[in-house]
Amino acid sequence: MRSVAVVAIRVARKPYWERPGSRWVVRRWPDLTACLAATFFFWLSLTPSLVPRPWYYQGAIGGITAAIGYGLGALLSWLFRVVSPWRPSQRVRARAWLGYLVLLPFAVAIMLGQSADMQRELRRLQALPPTLTWHSLMITAISLVMLALLLVVARSVRLGTRLLTQLLSRFVPWPVAVALGLALSTTVVVIGTRDVVWDRGILEVADRIAAAKDRSTDPGVMRPFSPLLSGSPDSLIAWEDLGNKGRTFTGTAISGEEISGFTGEDAMDPVRAYVGRASYDDYADGAELAVRELERTGAFDRAVLAVTGTTGTGWVNPTTVEALEFMHGGDTAVVTMQYSYLPSWASFMVDRNEAGLATEALFDAVYARWEQEPEGDRPRLLVFGESLAVAAIESAFDDLDDLIARTDGALLIGPPDFSPIHSALRDSRDAGSPIWRPEYDRGRHVRFAQFPERDLLRPDGQPWDTPRVVYLQNASDPVVWWSPDLLFKRPEWLNEPLGPDVTGSIDWFPFVTFWQTTVDMAVSYTSPAPHGHRYGSGPVDAWAAIAPPEGWTATDTDRLGWLLEVRHPPRRGWAG
Repeated sequence: MRSVAVVAIRVARKPYWERPGSRWVVRRWPDLTACLAATFFFWLSLTPSLVPRPWYYQGAIGGITAAIGYGLGALLSWLFRVVSPWRPSQRVRARAWLGYLVLLPFAVAIMLGQSADMQRELRRLQALPPTLTWHSLMITAISLVMLALLLVVARSVRLGTRLLTQLLSRFVPWPVAVALGLALSTTVVVIGTRDVVWDRGILEVADRIAAAKDRSTDPGVMRPFSPLLSGSPDSLIAWEDLGNKGRTFTGTAISGEEISGFTGEDAMDPVRAYVGRASYDDYADGAELAVRELERTGAFDRAVLAVTGTTGTGWVNPTTVEALEFMHGGDTAVVTMQYSYLPSWASFMVDRNEAGLATEALFDAVYARWEQEPEGDRPRLLVFGESLAVAAIESAFDDLDDLIARTDGALLIGPPDFSPIHSALRDSRDAGSPIWRPEYDRGRHVRFAQFPERDLLRPDGQPWDTPRVVYLQNASDPVVWWSPDLLFKRPEWLNEPLGPDVTGSIDWFPFVTFWQTTVDMAVSYTSPAPHGHRYGSGPVDAWAAIAPPEGWTATDTDRLGWLLEVRHPPRRGWAG
């Protein structure tokens, strides 16, 4: 007992470590100012964001954010030492460290308890059960491990730079050695991170996994034999060239018999044309092949012809397609062209522009062929897309006026922040309308909705001309609001009034909100529709407003919405 007491007294007098000699690689104990900043940033990371977070994601965010805080605190401490000769005495330093170490566990416990309460409030707003598994000890452990790893990497870089500078100083003056050492180490870190870790590591692994997935066929998907579907024996596109999502798109197409079961009337088998990435060399060839496939299936004789973009993997939301097909008794044709097989996050990083180029080529080719039809006999020409496909669709048009002039309507779901037309409409919205539910030109052609049954009626009493453009965007959808600007700029979507499913506990903090929203995108499917990045049967209401068939009623909309919710229940993970 006495020895324990002696050790405790010794630690209390000096609760930090100093290196015994100059040859030690570890130069100093962590800086107290940096630790305080790391603790503060860790607390900020516990604040809620747009969607509820699992505890393991919270641990990762906490570690990354704490490391950012540590780095900023260490920088401030270094600057103070440079400009001020004052240094705290050993007694003051010991008491400061002792107070920090004693209070830290209690502070972290309080922070995690408050964070769990805020997460429960967010879950309530987004129609999730209030119960929450919030492993405080595991969150702390993951955050500490992540922080330690990042600090080890940073200190290793600093140590390597110092050793390189010492080596260079043998041949050049010290100031030159310092400059060269910093330049060389920065180059190595940047190239190593970009070329080795990112390009040859993360992206290459993602590419191999995605390529293998693209060659596979999902369970239950069978090759179609209807000549109206791509991949069939009559098709110009081979089944093997459709890719995974293309095979699902045509291999699960609904039949006229299924549509009749809903409508109670005779129905046609819908046309679905899909041009897989393996079936063409350049986008012009792919677009030309798509037009020939449409001609082969008689798509230009249908009542509705819809052009859609795809997400990175080539995915098209079946709810959006089937809503149009059921609504119009199968007298429809839908065409799209795959430009990539990478998941959307990877496609966003490496070939985001390719999505726009491919979709522009497709729409222009279809539009040119559509114009050749007699003006009175042309099908309704619609466009739609979801998530990354929204930006792709919008890239096919110069602006809103061009979109309205060359289509009979558009449905755009979960538009990313960089979608060009959406961004322009949002920035030019009518005064007084919030950014999460903007009104543009008094809703004359464009309307935004999270709850379509009531949002599409706004502005109250204002006429809604045709063609109509509907944006489905949830106030809590991180895909809609994620932007690099979040690093240093407070976003407008945090201004009052907040969206209906955004908690009042949310706030913006430099760096922190960016990482939180980045992780939110990965878990944006955890909330039910219409929250996060889930839109459920919202496309039914939207199509009923954009291009309803004659005699369509609100009761029909409700029945079809229920049917599609049953046909396509929410799945875990990222759909596209």
